[in-house]
Amino acid sequence: MRIVITGAAGFLGSHLSRYFIDKGHFVIGIDNLITGNMKNIEDLFKSAKFEFNKYDVTNYIYVSGKIDAVLHFASPASPVDYLKYPIPTLKVGALGTHKALGFAKEKKAIFMLASTSEVYGDPLINPQNEGYWGNVNPVGPRGVYDEAKRFAEAMTMAYHRYHKMPVRIVRIFNTYGPYMRLNDGRAVPNFMSQALKNKPITVYGSGKQTRSLCYVSDLISGIYKLLLSDINYPVNIGNPYEITLLELAQRIKKIARSKSKIVFKPLPIDDPKMRRPDIKIAKTQLKWEPKIGLDEGLKNTLKYFRDNLT
Repeated sequence: MRIVITGAAGFLGSHLSRYFIDKGHFVIGIDNLITGNMKNIEDLFKSAKFEFNKYDVTNYIYVSGKIDAVLHFASPASPVDYLKYPIPTLKVGALGTHKALGFAKEKKAIFMLASTSEVYGDPLINPQNEGYWGNVNPVGPRGVYDEAKRFAEAMTMAYHRYHKMPVRIVRIFNTYGPYMRLNDGRAVPNFMSQALKNKPITVYGSGKQTRSLCYVSDLISGIYKLLLSDINYPVNIGNPYEITLLELAQRIKKIARSKSKIVFKPLPIDDPKMRRPDIKIAKTQLKWEPKIGLDEGLKNTLKYFRDNLT
C-alpha cells in the first residue's frame, strides 16, 4: 500500500510509519512539527519507502499518485500541548480532519481517524464501551481537545454516510513507550523523568484516579488490524488492565531504583477519575488484545528515557 500519515513525526505517527515500512508499504509522512520531532523519524530516511513533507494539514493537502489509505494522526495530544496550543488543537481536529477527509475522498482511499478515549470525558461508567456517549465539559480547558476529537468523529461518520467512504475510527487509550517526549506532561513521562533524576514524583489529587496503559507496539498492531478490517465505526484500542496513578508512580520508582519522594499536588480541572477501555469489539472482530505486561513495557520505556535524558 501507499499510505499518507499526518502527524508522522509524533510519538504514534513515528511508530506507525516504522511499522508500515517494515511491512513493505510506502509511507508519506506529513507533520508541521508543532509537537512532532524529526529525531523520531531520522532513521526512516534511510528507507526508499519513506517520504516526508513539513506541512500544516489544516491547509489543502496534495500528494501526487495513487494513495490507498490516509491516517490522520496530527494533533497535540497531551494536556501540556493542547493548553499551550488550544486554537491549533481545535483547527487540526476540525479543519485538518476536513482536509484529510477530502484528500482521502479524492484518492478513493480508506480514511482512518486517530480519536481518543478523551471523547468519553470524565466517564460515569467503567469500563468505557464504544456505545457510551461520554461526559465532556465543552467549555473547560480540556474541551479544546475533547471536542475537537468528537467533532472529527462526527465529520468522519458524515463522510462515510454521505459519500459512502470507507472509514476507520480508532479510540486510543493511554499509550506509552519509546519516542514519547521526555517533557510530554502525561503521567508516564513525568514519573520517569522525575524518578531518573531523583526529583520529587508529582501525583495529582489523591492518586486514586485510574488509568489503563497500553504499550505502544500493542496499540500499533491493533491499529493495523483495524485498518485492514471493514469496521466503519469507532473501536476502542487499549489495555484494560487498570492501575491507580499512585500505584503507577510507586511502580516506576521501584523499577528505576529511584530515591525520589512522592508528593501530591491539586487535581487539574476536569481531570478524568478513571480510564479503562472495554475491548470486546477489538477482541471479537479484530482478534486483537494487548500482549505486553505493564512491568515489561515500563522497563522498555525507562531504558529509552534513561538513554535520552540529559
